[in-house]
Amino acid sequence: MSDFSEIRTVRGADDAALTRCFPVVEVLRPHLTLEEFIKRTARQFEEGYRMVYLEDEGDVAAMAGYRVATFLAWGRVLYVDDLITAPNRRSRGYGGLLLDYLIGLSEKLECDEVHLDSGHQRFDAHRLYLNKGFRLTSHHFSRPAPAGSAS
Repeated sequence: MSDFSEIRTVRGADDAALTRCFPVVEVLRPHLTLEEFIKRTARQFEEGYRMVYLEDEGDVAAMAGYRVATFLAWGRVLYVDDLITAPNRRSRGYGGLLLDYLIGLSEKLECDEVHLDSGHQRFDAHRLYLNKGFRLTSHHFSRPAPAGSAS
């Protein structure tokens, strides 16, 4: 696979496409059930989330979820929420191809930067990001919201 023609886009809350992508998503987000994934992505699509994926032999091999937002700190940013390759399809270039696609898309969308967060233990992913020109620029902190917040 050497070009972007194989990249497919999920058009909104398409339950069939989301169901096909879920086995790959579940690797990165094991806390989600299929039902919760569909529910959350429906809300995210309303907020500007987009999804792309690649297939290999009829199965989803890799997927990426992203959004565009403007920040005081960085300007207009294409933020990669999710990027994952199926474990049995790793080291075939799928993650790199999706990342290249998103970097190119950021230029078309007139973004100033591309951002993503990554779990500290994901060393193979970090190697990919560094090889693609990303820099490690900050620590990301989080905490649960007070009880009663929407999920």
